[in-house]
Amino acid sequence: MIIDSSQDRAQIGWSAPASGAFRVPEAGAVEAEFAGVDGTVVQRRWVEATVAVRFEQLAPVAVFPVVPGRRWGPGWWWSATTGRHVMHGSQAMCMQLMVLDRDPQVVGLSARPVRLIWRDPDSGRALTWVPQLFARYADGRALLADCPAATAPAGDRAERAAAVLEAACAAVGFTYRRLMPPDKVVAANVRWLAGYRHPRHRDAGGLEQAVLEAFAAERPLMAGAAAAGEVLTTLPVLYHALWNGRLAADLTRPLGEHTLVTPGPAAGDGKRREQQES
Repeated sequence: MIIDSSQDRAQIGWSAPASGAFRVPEAGAVEAEFAGVDGTVVQRRWVEATVAVRFEQLAPVAVFPVVPGRRWGPGWWWSATTGRHVMHGSQAMCMQLMVLDRDPQVVGLSARPVRLIWRDPDSGRALTWVPQLFARYADGRALLADCPAATAPAGDRAERAAAVLEAACAAVGFTYRRLMPPDKVVAANVRWLAGYRHPRHRDAGGLEQAVLEAFAAERPLMAGAAAAGEVLTTLPVLYHALWNGRLAADLTRPLGEHTLVTPGPAAGDGKRREQQES
């Protein structure tokens, strides 16, 4: 049972989103429901919860449904960023977890940590929405996101919820986005590199420095791997470096022996080293 603690409509201000499509409640009229440390469900005003609660540390407030007949069900993603598992409910969500996990600026990830509750200004009904992902960035920014499986326009309910979440997040310095699926080639490359995300691949065989030195200047992937040592041993180290940003390549094209690899951004190294050595 949902307890809506918003004020009476006559006492609340309503505003329209930038698109002008839907009226949305003021951020102060939106409630946040989440699971506390002891598992008890807590409900607070959204503007208060965003200051006091570390959503990246919370368990899901709602389980992912199992849909009969669907080939893909809920699962777990081991995050190289947090060193913990994050639940996901679809292939599309798992893919976005991979992308965020690889982002050197992301320092926290969680799945469905909060349910937003508000009163619809048109119908007066209490409505809710549970965004699929939460990400915390190194500079304190935060992202709430949903992960549609296709780029088709959202349905009416999802579109209305997106308008509310965009406004509520903007009011507290957060961002809400519907994360569109990446290009198929990019997705395949990120999925491949994700297989080498574990820190055990970072300096396997003591070859980390040799691999980085082999790509001190732009060089084809396989040529650099061979220059650093025995290929079967150096490739996992190379792929891990491409995953965490110490090396870089054009992921809009299929990864292969002729892919040009260059030194990566320094930001990737700082985050991963800190996470792995903590």
